[in-house]
Amino acid sequence: MTALSLPKQPAGIGIVGCGNISSIYFRNLHQRFRNTTVLACADLDLERAKARAEEFGVQHACTPEELMKNPDISIVVNLTIPNAHYSVCMQALQAGKNAYVEKPLSVDLEQGEELQNAAAARGLRVGGAPDTFLGGGIQTCRKLLDEGWIGEPVAAAAFMMGHGHESWHPDPEFYYKKGGGPMFDMGPYYLTALVNLLGPIKRVTGSTRVTFPERTITSKPKYGTVISVDTPTHIAGVIDFECGAIGTLVTSFDVWSHSMPCIEIYGTEGSMRVPDPNGFGGQVMIRRAGASDWSVIPLTHGFAENERGVGVADMAAGLVSGRLHRASGDLTLHVLEAMHGFHIAAREEKHYAMKNQCRRPAPLPMGLPSNAVDA
Repeated sequence: MTALSLPKQPAGIGIVGCGNISSIYFRNLHQRFRNTTVLACADLDLERAKARAEEFGVQHACTPEELMKNPDISIVVNLTIPNAHYSVCMQALQAGKNAYVEKPLSVDLEQGEELQNAAAARGLRVGGAPDTFLGGGIQTCRKLLDEGWIGEPVAAAAFMMGHGHESWHPDPEFYYKKGGGPMFDMGPYYLTALVNLLGPIKRVTGSTRVTFPERTITSKPKYGTVISVDTPTHIAGVIDFECGAIGTLVTSFDVWSHSMPCIEIYGTEGSMRVPDPNGFGGQVMIRRAGASDWSVIPLTHGFAENERGVGVADMAAGLVSGRLHRASGDLTLHVLEAMHGFHIAAREEKHYAMKNQCRRPAPLPMGLPSNAVDA
């Protein structure tokens, strides 16, 4: 059966990983979007899976292995910890199911490439978070850019800076180990937004440092535990986009406070202030050449609340129509490679040329209903 002949009925979703972030996925994929329905959920802690199933009216709670055998599930949504992203996604692909994963695609770049190759060999799809770039805020920015409101993009600047997780997160140690750090924690939001706005990346370079070799947890339940920091906690990167624009990206767990914007895009005819890419809505601002101040631009698109899972709904729609889904495996792999690229460039004191390319995601149409990604 080809993608174009698939029946237009809700895609069967299986969710693996029933932790805190899963609730919004359950809500949106099971109770909101018209083209998805959650048929089963799984967790290493079966009781936690049963609790989520009862909370959201899902019929089956089971082990991950049992979920993979369900013939009615076409997309496995992988909400496990990053170190398990690769193994669970590969398990799904080997079971003949499409895989959508929380960020990042995997911890290791080579494993991300393996997932893409495995999906292609089986005629399946991989996709992944973040899907915040499909929200009303960044989709409005995309429309304005495509319509030439600030002319040709020249440069971009993006900043994600704070002082880490040990003062508030219940289990913050991971953020200071391999696969953690500010780039792998929050970089996917910023890089995915930038690729959506400006297109794919040609090469990157950067500098990194560890400011505090040890961190002391001051949150409960691990108050007083000392963390050994094994990954850079301040990364300053430079991005050369294929379109010719030059980007600056700083991610840090070493900054107490700052007043920098989340993202700004600078063009030949003006500047654009992009809302926080960790959310779906936010305020869009433009200051065109010769203007005396910034102007707020009303959002042109919906999906401005917590819309996590819209990327899954878009994948489901793509399976029916045959079109490429926007939060694609190519995009998530491209972002994963760029994040590794900053670290590699810093270690080797050179530019890192990108090897895994992607298409710039197609913009969402305007005027969509609140429960659908296709008109």
